[in-house]
Order: sequence, then structure tokens, then C-alpha cells
Amino acid sequence: MADEVILGGWTGTQDATEETQKICEAVKDQVEQRTNQKYVVYKAVKFRDQLVAGLKLNIKVFAGEEDYIHLSVFQQLPCKGGNVELLNVEVGKTKYDPLGPFPYC
Repeated sequence: MADEVILGGWTGTQDATEETQKICEAVKDQVEQRTNQKYVVYKAVKFRDQLVAGLKLNIKVFAGEEDYIHLSVFQQLPCKGGNVELLNVEVGKTKYDPLGPFPYC
């Protein structure tokens, strides 16, 4: 089945939703600190997620002109507070770069 979800596995790439944009906004200050840039344009366009002990998301963000950034974000379960944390950010991405796995330290 194409829509079958594997527990702990990543979903396929999907169009961003209002919820995806809210998560992006929650980590925008962290992104700007890590990249040392201010983003006037900052719009989530695609995402993948993985349900673990919370929700991991890889998000493609349009940053204006032809610039894109990829975010790796973790959102706690609501019963644990639901906080959102930026795990990693990659700059210099294009519209065509796939949302692949991030290198984790």
C-alpha cells in the first residue's frame, strides 16, 4: 500500500500545511541565530515527518529569490509540553534538493 506508514519510519515528502508553518515560525529565531541571517521571506513549502517519542520533521523553507533552507525540528508530545526545538539547519539549498536525512551529532 502506498499510504502505509511504518512506525518510526519517515513519511514521503508532502506539501507544507498551516501547522508546518507554525512549527517553522516557532524555531525562526533559532534558525536566524544559527545562520546569522534575518529572513524576511520564510515560508514552509515541503516536509517529511517521523513519529518517535514526539515528532521529528524535515522542512524545506523558501527564503526568497532562489534560496531555500532545510530544517530538522523536534516537537515534543503534547503530554510532555509540546515544545519545538531546532536540531539542524542547512543553507544553500535549491527548490530541487530533496529532503533527505540530516547529519546528527
